[in-house]
Amino acid sequence: VQLQASGGGLVQPGGSLRLSCAASGFTFDLYTIARFRQAPGKEREGLSYISRDGGSTHYARSVLGRFTISRDNTKNTAYLQMRRLKPEDTAIYYCAAEAAPGSPDSVVVAGASEYDYWGQGTLVTVSS
Repeated sequence: VQLQASGGGLVQPGGSLRLSCAASGFTFDLYTIARFRQAPGKEREGLSYISRDGGSTHYARSVLGRFTISRDNTKNTAYLQMRRLKPEDTAIYYCAAEAAPGSPDSVVVAGASEYDYWGQGTLVTVSS
């Protein structure tokens, strides 16, 4: 089982990045996907959540209107498009998967401890 994260890096304030999370070893479309981040000295923060079929999403207030989560079940990959990045967005970003036996269009907003699988994290640095 693997969630391979990619796409992090250094970006200037106001810039954009797209993070990818490629899954293998489990049935991707049976899992909801979430994105978390953890900045130095802070707790892990849930940012965005997407249903199994990709049709429903939920965002934390801190990223609402700037970040977009999506998934392509044919490619077993989830994405996080980040726009209008701010220095306070600097953190390690993680993707996580949770088995969701309910309706495929239901968003599950859960705490970090509920997730079954985690990616290794990718560093995003927003700085001029």
